[in-house]
Amino acid sequence: MGFRYLDQIASRQHIQQFLELADLAAGGGDSAENVFRLSHRLRDSKPMRLCERVLQRDPASAALIAERRLVGPYDLDALKACPKGSLGHTYAVVMETIGYDINFFPDPAYFANLETDADYINYRVYATHDIHHILSGFSLDNFGETGVISISVGQFNHPGLGFVDLIDLLLQFLLNETPFDEATSAKQQAHTAGYVFHMIGHGLEMAAQAKPLFPVLWEERFEQDLEDLRNELGIQAVREGAFSWYSNQEIAAALG
Repeated sequence: MGFRYLDQIASRQHIQQFLELADLAAGGGDSAENVFRLSHRLRDSKPMRLCERVLQRDPASAALIAERRLVGPYDLDALKACPKGSLGHTYAVVMETIGYDINFFPDPAYFANLETDADYINYRVYATHDIHHILSGFSLDNFGETGVISISVGQFNHPGLGFVDLIDLLLQFLLNETPFDEATSAKQQAHTAGYVFHMIGHGLEMAAQAKPLFPVLWEERFEQDLEDLRNELGIQAVREGAFSWYSNQEIAAALG
């Protein structure tokens, strides 16, 4: 058996580093701060170099990274005043309905004042993350989170979100005791490896079909009709199931 290479990678130091990162990823469901810290820890990693390489192949993404263009802060009332059915209006109403801060993401100072390309990538990924929820239809809770983060993993190999995907799958594989087909509720299903596999696959498929999302200047698209924008970008939003925000009755009522 060719397992001797494990002695080289499974050193005490490497295992400790992995456990520290895994602890942050596992805590992402309780606080987004854990995921921000995880991504910041990976800013100088080989996976981040790969992420940068992929983004630099796209001229629009490369130009945006070089410019260090800032995102937000967003004005909730101004976005709500956008035309009904637009990206901005939908984004604001969904965020307000579920009680989420539309400016939840860290400012540039958190990401070393955008000192490196990696810092800017991390900053922009989290500053636009919830917009990806609106665009894709994936819910903004644990049911849809794995799906939406897999879009960024699929399009440009973002290391922080990729690690979250892997740990989520590992935890459900180790901890779940109920087969997916025996789960009687959406909550039970969400805690199975089968569910996580499905969400990751769905997000990766959406990523492959869509145009590059990283360089889209969302602030210039807020008044655009959401369906027109999805068609332009090649996004087929999820609209059914617990993993879609369209299934939230409060959101449906607020959007009218």
